[in-house]
Amino acid sequence: MKSAPTEVDRPAFYALRPGGWRDLVTVLHPPYTAWNLATVALGAAVAPTLHAWRLGATMGAFLLAVGVSAHALDELHGRPLQTELATRTLVVLATIGLAGAVAIGVVTAIVVSPLLIPLIVFGGLFVPAYNLELAGGRFHNDFWLAVGWGGFSAFTGYFVNALTVRPAGLLVSAACCFFLLAQRRLSTPVRELRRRTVEVSGQQRLSDGTVIELTRERLVAPLDGALSVLWIAFVLLATGLVVFRLSG
Repeated sequence: MKSAPTEVDRPAFYALRPGGWRDLVTVLHPPYTAWNLATVALGAAVAPTLHAWRLGATMGAFLLAVGVSAHALDELHGRPLQTELATRTLVVLATIGLAGAVAIGVVTAIVVSPLLIPLIVFGGLFVPAYNLELAGGRFHNDFWLAVGWGGFSAFTGYFVNALTVRPAGLLVSAACCFFLLAQRRLSTPVRELRRRTVEVSGQQRLSDGTVIELTRERLVAPLDGALSVLWIAFVLLATGLVVFRLSG
């Protein structure tokens, strides 16, 4: 008899039970979407002048581009989150999300500066290039993930407010690249354990003679534990810096 699904059988620590509205929540990858928006905010926080409405518009664009479009395209490719969303629904979400993000970018460029146009073009091309694995998957790797959703997100948040390039913006953008790489180092093995591993066997022997049986649950716990607190810390850090800048 097949055993009942356990917590570790879920495709991600934030994945809800499949079906209905829960699939829409799950496909947004809430912790990682929040992480991405916090990255935008961190970049904006080090700009010489922080414009609240520009930050809001930029975060709205990234919410649509990453939270909705990129994640919908990701679910189309192999159903990693095991949702029951129809293919047509995912295509519509991806299209509307990306179109909405580009529209926000265009309006912002008209109101603020045409200097933003290269960022809009890069973002509009990167979403399908990465998530649809175009060009033979050349852009679907850890490097481009870190650049696209780490460095680019932070730099856009900075540049929309600064309209110039200074060391602070570049340094924060580089730091956000490395934060994304650190997240990837944790999420890659835990995804393999949750989604592709059917059995784990072995023992861990400590110096005092204690023997610990290795299980999926034991291997998953520290990885998911780190991810589940890191995204909260990142969001709190970004929120604190933005509040500090806006109240100063």
